[in-house]
Amino acid sequence: MKRLIAAMATPVAALVLAAPAQADPDTDFANELHTYGIYGQKDYNAWIGKITCKRQRNGVDKSAHDSAQFVQNQLERSQNSTEQSYQFLAAAMRFYCPDLLPILDQAR
Repeated sequence: MKRLIAAMATPVAALVLAAPAQADPDTDFANELHTYGIYGQKDYNAWIGKITCKRQRNGVDKSAHDSAQFVQNQLERSQNSTEQSYQFLAAAMRFYCPDLLPILDQAR
């Protein structure tokens, strides 16, 4: 019986150890922001991204322009160009609310 349990435990342990690590969307989001020259605290930027989605869902922001303006108001002054606000918004929607991405198409 002990041999059977040991024989079964080894493959299970191997599967557990071989499982890929879970991706951290907040870290991935921060890494994408860095490609746009947007820095700042990872948790703060992730929070702004998530709040942006919530504001759209709750009707606080009626358009992508409203959301980009909200983002721009939250970023540090050195990182508050209109282009960066829209880059931040697009990244936030891709990571935290992909179902809202059509809002960006409507802004064109």
